[in-house]
Amino acid sequence: MLTDRLKTRLDKGRPMTSITLRIPVDVVESMKAIAPQRGFSGYQALLKSYLSEGLRRDEQQFSAATHARLIEALKRHGVPAEVIEQAEREVTAA
Repeated sequence: MLTDRLKTRLDKGRPMTSITLRIPVDVVESMKAIAPQRGFSGYQALLKSYLSEGLRRDEQQFSAATHARLIEALKRHGVPAEVIEQAEREVTAA
C-alpha cells in the first residue's frame, strides 16, 4: 500500500519550483559524464535522482527513529508489549 506522501511523489503533475544552486564546475562536469552512463538525459535529471535517493533514505531513517521513540514511550506508559506488537503487525500488514 502506498502512503499519501509516496502517492504525491509519484504524481508527475505535482507543483514544481525553481531554485538556484551553486555547484563547483568540476562536479557539474562529472555529473554530465555520469548521467548518460546511468541512463539519464542530462545532469539535472541525475542531480534530482541523487536528491530523491538521499531524501528517501533520510525520511526512512528519521521515520524509524520516531517509531522506536513512540514504542518506548508506550512501554513507559504501561502499554503491554503484546498490544504494541499486535498494533505493529496491523500497521505493517496494511
